[in-house]
Amino acid sequence: MTVSLLREDTGALCTLTLNRPDKRNALDTVIFQQLDSELADLETCPDTIGCVIVRANGPAFCGGADLNDGGRVPRSYKPQVIERLSRLPQIVIAQVHALCVTGGLELALAADIIVASHAAQFGDTHGRWGLVAGWGMSQRLPRRIGISQAKLLMMSGRIISAQEAHRIGLVDVLVNDNELDGAVVDLAHDILANSRHTNRETKTMLAETEGLSLSQGLAHELYRHPGSAPDTEERIKRFLTKD
Repeated sequence: MTVSLLREDTGALCTLTLNRPDKRNALDTVIFQQLDSELADLETCPDTIGCVIVRANGPAFCGGADLNDGGRVPRSYKPQVIERLSRLPQIVIAQVHALCVTGGLELALAADIIVASHAAQFGDTHGRWGLVAGWGMSQRLPRRIGISQAKLLMMSGRIISAQEAHRIGLVDVLVNDNELDGAVVDLAHDILANSRHTNRETKTMLAETEGLSLSQGLAHELYRHPGSAPDTEERIKRFLTKD
């Protein structure tokens, strides 16, 4: 069977690579099953793997769902895999180097941080096919860029540049094409230098309080605070005693 999703672990960094370059990395049932399996494993090792990069081989990041997919799974399966990605205890970075549209954009939106090169393009083309987004676009996109900008993208089907995506807040970090790999690895190392406990619990707290009023969010932070990491005293001691 073709390996549609590659995994490489380097220390505490895991890289997942979409590997259907001849199909613009279109998402079919097989790639979802492989992704689901990797996510299930990553959920078991939050202390050893602290950051996950989602990237792609070939001339596109992801052209969306595979319209020729013959796989048969429950309708809820694929959105549940996307949701599983968004809820990983690790920090997830989407590394976008080229076209990222429709289902591919829904995949990227499940990441915590989107880093793109100038060659990247973004869009939602569900309307071209008479489809309605079902993998999280209608909820994650407006939360990231605001409902007006989300409507513009979703209802026009326009493909926008990485520069425009960065301007409206869809892309968090924009870099030159030849700097993308290095920029993502540098960001991952910055993340990994922090406490796994801090990153994990901060991500959880942000997810749990999304949509709450300020007073509700502050109460949640106060009364459901997870406490400090087991190595906090050691980290502070190293800081105080360094030359």
